[in-house]
Amino acid sequence: MSDNQIFVYIAIGLYLFLMMYIGISCTKQNNNASEYYLGDRKMGPIITAMSAEASDMSAWLLMGIPGLALFCGIAEASWTIIGLAVGTYLNWLIVAKRLRVYSEKIHAITIPDFFAHRFHDKSSLLMAISALVIVIFFIPYTAAGFASCGKLFSTLCGMEYMHGMLIGGAVIAGYTILGGFLAASMTDLVQSIIMSIALVIIVLFGIEMAGGWDAVKAAASFDGYISLSTTTDIISKKVVPYDALTVASTLAWGLGYFGMPHILLRFMAIRNENEIALARRIGSTWVVIAMSCAMLIGIVGYAMIQANVIAGYDTGSAAETIIIRISNLLSTYGVIPAFIAGVVLAGILASVMSTASGQLLAAASSVSENLIKGVFGFKMNDKTTVFWARATVLVISVLGFVLALDPNSSIFRIVSFAWAGFGAAFGPVMLFALFWRRCNFQGALAGMVVGGGVVFIWKYMVRPLGGVWNMYELLPAFIAACIAIVVVSLMTEAPSKEIEDEFDSVNRAM
Repeated sequence: MSDNQIFVYIAIGLYLFLMMYIGISCTKQNNNASEYYLGDRKMGPIITAMSAEASDMSAWLLMGIPGLALFCGIAEASWTIIGLAVGTYLNWLIVAKRLRVYSEKIHAITIPDFFAHRFHDKSSLLMAISALVIVIFFIPYTAAGFASCGKLFSTLCGMEYMHGMLIGGAVIAGYTILGGFLAASMTDLVQSIIMSIALVIIVLFGIEMAGGWDAVKAAASFDGYISLSTTTDIISKKVVPYDALTVASTLAWGLGYFGMPHILLRFMAIRNENEIALARRIGSTWVVIAMSCAMLIGIVGYAMIQANVIAGYDTGSAAETIIIRISNLLSTYGVIPAFIAGVVLAGILASVMSTASGQLLAAASSVSENLIKGVFGFKMNDKTTVFWARATVLVISVLGFVLALDPNSSIFRIVSFAWAGFGAAFGPVMLFALFWRRCNFQGALAGMVVGGGVVFIWKYMVRPLGGVWNMYELLPAFIAACIAIVVVSLMTEAPSKEIEDEFDSVNRAM
């Protein structure tokens, strides 16, 4: 180990210590379910904005997008970014305030709570299914985060992939178990700052090492690389058209925002719905800048390969480590650059941890509050409820670890499947629940089941057929869920007067 490398580890160690310190310091502020799950709805606009976006921008921001852009050109990355940017803004614009008002009125502190209370689900069926959806799709999402930790530590210091996952997973689970929503939100704010620093540093350093901006442009000038209508492969140089159907399915990433529990919970937690406009402007601006910088890292990374500054890649999965390689190169230029490289690498951990903690918390609340307490009817005081929430964090962490054991798994692909699952199962139901007075329990249940089911069917049975069927599973599943909600709601009995009155009162409050 070189002297410089020690300072890389010091920076990472300080970051990990800070995360655990925040978790421990927040422990005493979690005396009941509302405090543990929502921070007692006391989050300010800056923390809400950055927590929502940091919990969204997982490892795919600093590893998935750069790797995709490097290996295949900018088409898929660009259209994904456009879809996500639009989806982010619309989610803040049309969902955030209404969900904040509605959830407080019906005393909902989790997403399954909201669905069950919105439709007066006395059978607890809607609550049970929505809680199961959260658990099912958050496990692979959490796995993607742990895989990122494994790739980071194995690439950085030659550590076994599994050992790297253990270190990252232990810290994530640790501060989430201890500090709950408040700790997750406070760490998200810190992590968003570190991610921003990491993105800027790597872009500037990478351009310099590639030989300047003109060298970057020259390296990326071959057919299909810098194009929104074609994609390519840096190994074979084979150019493939990126047609309108593929563009539509890629843009569909934006639809996923309407159903992301770990993001929607942030809307419910802001202290005042009138502060959402400010939070929207902050969050949306940061997302656009961060994703654009991430894609640029991939392009710059390819230019560095062409300049023989760093070694090339044989697979898209391996290319997801480009930011780590650039950081390693930075660390060779002295003590201060080594420490800065450590901050960059801490930024990768930050992107992983900010998302994983929010996901673990959402899953934990679903199990303890909605399944154990709501569905199975176990009587629990606040202390017991928080205990089971913490135990659930641990269990899901273990399951995520097992799922991520394959070091060759693609972070981007894992995330895309989980994103589709939530977007299709929850997104349409959330929109119709908030904005359609006629939507009823049966329609919501049908939409949730159809949306989640079509994601699995399309990915594993339809999409492999290729051709026109090879579209991102979120788009057909989202459409199918919307149709199911409308058809079933209109074919069954209208909501009760009490439910309609609640809906009308929220309208008046807006």
